[in-house]
Amino acid sequence: MTSTISPTSLSPTSRQIWNRSRGLLLALVLLLAAGVTLAALRSGDQHGHLDPRSADRSGSRAVAELLKSSGVTIDVVTTLDRAAAATGPDTTLLVTDPDLLTPHQQRVLRAATAPAAGRTVLLGPGIPSVGTLAPGVRTVAPAPVAARAPQCTLPAAARAGKADIGGERYVTDALDNDACYPADGIPSLLRLSEPDAGDTILLGSPDILLNDRLDHEGNASLALQLLGSRPHLVWYLPSLSDPSASDGRDGGEDGGDDFLDLIPSGWLWGTFQLFLAAVLAAVWRARRLGPLVPERLPVATRASESAEGRARLYRKTNARDHAASALRSATRDRLASLLGVPPKEAHAPETLIPPVSARIPSTALDPSFLLFGPAPADDSALVRLADQLDALEREVRTS
Repeated sequence: MTSTISPTSLSPTSRQIWNRSRGLLLALVLLLAAGVTLAALRSGDQHGHLDPRSADRSGSRAVAELLKSSGVTIDVVTTLDRAAAATGPDTTLLVTDPDLLTPHQQRVLRAATAPAAGRTVLLGPGIPSVGTLAPGVRTVAPAPVAARAPQCTLPAAARAGKADIGGERYVTDALDNDACYPADGIPSLLRLSEPDAGDTILLGSPDILLNDRLDHEGNASLALQLLGSRPHLVWYLPSLSDPSASDGRDGGEDGGDDFLDLIPSGWLWGTFQLFLAAVLAAVWRARRLGPLVPERLPVATRASESAEGRARLYRKTNARDHAASALRSATRDRLASLLGVPPKEAHAPETLIPPVSARIPSTALDPSFLLFGPAPADDSALVRLADQLDALEREVRTS
């Protein structure tokens, strides 16, 4: 009688494909849902932090509307070229994030504002920008934002009274300045007079311009006086997408561009995040060891062929100890089932040897040596051991 073996397909089934891809599909769906949600939340009146078009808590539409009602015209710019071109004696230039500017942008902005005889207001300039945009000024460790008294003779601060100011603090050796709203004796608002009747104001924190803080203390009064002293206000929101951010990255005045200097810092940080995500994914996949699963073989393999192939591997590596151990272990299991010994105790000499000896007391074979003896010294000893184990098992069965 001839048996036919049905061919086995190696192609994955639809269920296997679904099980493998459902995790990735779920992650993509969640990512898409998060993107749609963020886009919906940021739509409408929300434009960003300190944006005069934004009506959310961190926006500045409230102070912008008050300035417009006072007759001040406001232009919102996001590029250095437009900000520098708009400077003039009748203009106030507000820079919302000076530290975001590159050294080249800072030098260009300073060159445009210094001779313009207008007012420049810098919000929270720190170590990266204060030395270029306000020469001679140094920063001190930031202080918490709190309602502080002006303690200075600057008319705008004296009329506004207490205001929510803190953040960066500034010291300077210049004589012609107004130092207001000190925290631990160091001012959080510093006004520097420019040679051509202009001035530069450094404000340690932007809180007085935020929608949710404008009605606190004298914040509104101080903001209107600082930004409304001239009929035209240029509201500069620095952006990494500004083409000037990639200009002049020379590390100095002598030239010598470096490739890494031409890459915006945001891209380097993003690349590092992608690398970290890849490492974490590799670690996750490497540790994802589940239970063993049967493999679908393309053809049926006879047990005798598997045994012969395994024996050849043992012979090729001279693994007589492993071969003998496999033969003895299998014999002990079969003898235990014949003698009523529990399977868990089949490999304990003190449990298996007594019933074997009791079943065949007159045998010339030594059960203890055959079942638990040392490894054979050569191939002949291994063959002899296999024959003796077979004879021992046959005597137990027939006794």
